[in-house]
Amino acid sequence: MALRKGLAVAAASVAALVGVAAATASATPASASAVQQQIDAYISTHPEARQIDADTLSIPGGTLTMPAPGFEPTGAAISCSSGHLCVQDGDGHTWDYYYCGLYDFTGAGDGVFNNNQTSGTVAKFYNSDGSLRWTNTAKDTGTASWTPVYKIRPC
Repeated sequence: MALRKGLAVAAASVAALVGVAAATASATPASASAVQQQIDAYISTHPEARQIDADTLSIPGGTLTMPAPGFEPTGAAISCSSGHLCVQDGDGHTWDYYYCGLYDFTGAGDGVFNNNQTSGTVAKFYNSDGSLRWTNTAKDTGTASWTPVYKIRPC
């Protein structure tokens, strides 16, 4: 499990670095290409994911949006539709969960979350061994270290 997350994080990091280099070389086409490289890298390790937009994948439980090249974390709260749990990792990848279930999570670094589910709904975050790491009760926003989180149960 830890190896899989490490490979996914490495693939996303390489794609992000390639994206930053491409963004400095030229404008829009390079940016689109860099985001596509991130999507391709993610799909290569997550065959259940499907691209649904230029920067967004459908994943079990919701969607994953790739960051634009040059993303800089601000620590500010992220927007999130009513009834959803949204998570943004330190690299700018944004997960938007809107189905209950237990889902693999490959986020890394320090980021933010917005638990905009029905008031009182408890989101659960799990360690690599499956033990509960922490919980959050809707409605709430905050910051978190995503590297040690391997699974998420939005509700």
